[in-house]
Amino acid sequence: MEFFDNDAEEIAYYKKKLDELRTWIELILEHFRPVMNGEIYLSGEEVCRLLHISKRTLQQYRDDNILPYVQIGGKIIFRQSDILHVLEDNYVARSQEQRTNE
Repeated sequence: MEFFDNDAEEIAYYKKKLDELRTWIELILEHFRPVMNGEIYLSGEEVCRLLHISKRTLQQYRDDNILPYVQIGGKIIFRQSDILHVLEDNYVARSQEQRTNE
């Protein structure tokens, strides 16, 4: 029984390290975006979360040619850089009048 007691600390140490590694792997899998030719592609669901819009609004943006997209078969994806360009192109700065009224 003494053999097990001496190794208990070491086993607990390795168990803790494995738990930390599992946490890191889950974090990487959740946030890692594979890059294809320097581009990151987002699903429709990710774009909806990013822009705080519904799936129907996203569909309307596609129909109205507001957001460019890639369609392969039934799958639709969006280039992250295209989303950023649309946001930048539609940025409306506050006017000087609005700033002085504050």
